[in-house]
This record gives sequence, C-alpha cells and structure tokens, in this order.
Amino acid sequence: MSTLTELYEPIAVHLRRVEAVFEDALRSGVPVVDHLCRHVRNLRGKMLRPALLLLAGQACGQVRDEHYTLAAAVEMVHMATLVHDDVLDEADVRRQAVTVNRMTTNETAVMLGDFLISRSFLLCSSIGCQRASQLVAAAAATVCEGELLQLSNRGNFQLSQDLYFTIIDRKTAALTAMSCELGAIYANAAPAIVRCLADYGRSVGIAFQIVDDILDIAGREEQTGKTLGTDAKKGKLTLPVIHHLRTSTNGTADRMLAYLQSPEAQDRTRLAQMLAASASIDYARRIAGEHVARAVDALLCLPESPARAQLQTMAEFIVARQF
Repeated sequence: MSTLTELYEPIAVHLRRVEAVFEDALRSGVPVVDHLCRHVRNLRGKMLRPALLLLAGQACGQVRDEHYTLAAAVEMVHMATLVHDDVLDEADVRRQAVTVNRMTTNETAVMLGDFLISRSFLLCSSIGCQRASQLVAAAAATVCEGELLQLSNRGNFQLSQDLYFTIIDRKTAALTAMSCELGAIYANAAPAIVRCLADYGRSVGIAFQIVDDILDIAGREEQTGKTLGTDAKKGKLTLPVIHHLRTSTNGTADRMLAYLQSPEAQDRTRLAQMLAASASIDYARRIAGEHVARAVDALLCLPESPARAQLQTMAEFIVARQF
C-alpha cells in the first residue's frame, strides 16, 4: 500500500501553498491564542480534504489561487471539528500529541474550535465570491447537525444501520463532498461534473468514517496516533457493533449488549475479541469497500487523466489504511 507522502507527490507543490495559507491564517496577535494555534499546527494530520479539493481541481482543468485559499479554509473547519471532538470524547492524544482539551481545559478547546471556524469563514470571504462562503458554511452546519444527532443517540443500543449512515453522512461525508465540489467549481467545471465530484467525495467520506470506526475498535494507537476506544466508552454504536447486535444468535447479542452497558465498555480489547468471533468487522470493511466502488464509478464522468487516476487511488487507499 502506498504512503500518504507517495499519494500526495503529484500535488506536493500545491499542498505546500495550502499549508502556507493555513499557517498564515492561524496567526494571532493575542499571545495565548497564538500559542494554542502553534499547538494545533502539530495536530494537523492527513490533509485529506485539501488533497481531494486540489485533485478535483486538477481533474477538472487546473488548480488556481482560489483553490489554495479554499483548501486551507476546509482544513480549518476540519481542525475545528477535531478540537471539539476531543472535548466530546475526552480524548488525551491526537496525532501522537496531547489534545488541546487535555493540555488546557474543555472551555479553552471549545473556544479555540470556534476561533478556527471563524478564521475559515474569513478565508472564504477573501476570494470575493459568496458561493464558497455559502458552501463552507452549509457544510459546517451539516457537520454540527451530524454531531448533535450522534450525541442525542448516545446509549441508544437500538440504533439502526440507516440512522448510523445518516449520522456519518452529515458529520463526515458532507465535508469531503463539499471539498471536491469546491475543487470542481473553481476549475470552472460543468454543473454535471460538479455533481459527480460531490458524489465521489460523499462516498469517500462515508468509507473513511466506517474505517475510522473499525480502527477505533481494532486499530493500534501507535499507528493511528490518537486515543482509541472512545465510541464504546461513550455509548456510540458504530457499524460493526450494529451488525453484531442485529445478526448474532444464541445469546451472543445479549452478551454484547450487557458488555456495552457495563463498566467493561472502557476496555476496547474486550470488544475487539467479541467482534472477532463474528463477521461484523469484515462486514463493515465490505460496506466501506462498496462506497469506495461508488466513488470510483462517480469519476467516470471525467476524462482520463493523472488527476482522475489519483482520485481513484486515494479512494482505494482509504479502505485499506491502518491509521
């Protein structure tokens, strides 16, 4: 499997431009805020959404100055959601560094996340076009709706697979869909092409979240670089567990339910062992693979090009990753 560095090689020059915009937007004249922003720079990880935005732009024509600004804005929104997520999950580690909430307080982390979202809107407004601001604001609101929907279903051990997909479509896929959409729009792509790229991004985002949920159960913290096991600990049902509860027989589902409602839910090793005896993790990976296949099909609207091939490789990488 390729590394992210290898995958990003065709757009490495463009990504460096995005990073420069991102870091400049993070600066603050208030020392305490500037200190926190320097820490957030260390938490920046995969840069998946900026990469997808740039590749979408390349696949539809060319990367323009607006793409750099918008890619930085999208990453700013994503970073804000991570800072807020760490508060919700009481996480200690992100990108193998201490989380903002653990380094300071929950209150500080919440305000920093708000600061990042505000800066993202400022970046969008700098390109002099309302459409980008509208799309980023709408996606950010959708992410919040998804998170609130998930929060309202903590401890709902009857959570359906359909509702699970509604949650992850909003909290994760909306942002990846919008990233690809922006990349196409600002390369002056036709409306039908813009829709195809948005569909690609949505399918990629769903697959990404399913794999993330699998890794929260069966991943290795030294590889993922973040605190794992938070989903079961917080009573958040994910696809492997939903499938296990729905399909298991002979009292297995009852034992899983008893585990989820007990203090043992703090122990993700036990959860991984219980799921290993079923086909539920394999099922979740298969569903993620189906969404990757949908993403690849969506790319057929584009002419063949190195950028289109790279978008396909990115989708396939997502379902195979271990971090």
